[in-house]
Amino acid sequence: MFVAATQFAPVAGDIDANVRTIAGLVRAAGAEGARVVVFSELSLTGYEPSLIRDVPGLALTEDDPRLQPVRDACRAAGAAAVVNGPVRTAGSGAGITTLVIGPDGSLLTRYDKQHLYGIEAEVFEPGSGDGRFALDGVRFALATCYDNRFPELAERAASDDCAVYLASSVLGADNDSFEKVYPVRARDFGLYVVLGNVLGANEDGVGCGRAGAWGPDGERIADAGAEEPGFVLAEVR
Repeated sequence: MFVAATQFAPVAGDIDANVRTIAGLVRAAGAEGARVVVFSELSLTGYEPSLIRDVPGLALTEDDPRLQPVRDACRAAGAAAVVNGPVRTAGSGAGITTLVIGPDGSLLTRYDKQHLYGIEAEVFEPGSGDGRFALDGVRFALATCYDNRFPELAERAASDDCAVYLASSVLGADNDSFEKVYPVRARDFGLYVVLGNVLGANEDGVGCGRAGAWGPDGERIADAGAEEPGFVLAEVR
């Protein structure tokens, strides 16, 4: 199976523009054989917690009509999209939520980021459960950015027979996760780790790209580079 790790510069607060970009990347990656396409943290709105706090309309629902172009792209490409944004919870708030939209356009699972960082704790509600889905006999685990600093998430994924650990993140060039987190999670728990990251300015700084993947031995097997938007394919088994 091929998984696509993506990177682009989201437009702050413009869900429609970001959905168009996401849908285009799903179609393009699917045309090259990807069955799963992974996007960055808050790819639907940009990483803009303060803006999300101040503009309630930026919170989505699981069946939000604004996501229809992504559902259509998944069906056309025969690929699942792992997209992240502010999604309403059962209470009055929203999580930093990954929605996995399947190749038939249906919702395969939802995962709410468990470990909130900095201002996130003032804006969002933390999740309490792990994210899992299966496709073509491969079992996937979900984690979001700061979650990856906590090795127990990857440990539980491995214990739960997951082969691939999908990380939706917002990382700058000075972040040590490329050396001290993602390859370590892969090597310590025998997982493929696939990272979706951002480009461009955001509330946290400047995204540095380098989306890609590490194999179960901790070695890089795919790297999208630091400059160009797009995706890179990683083969997982």
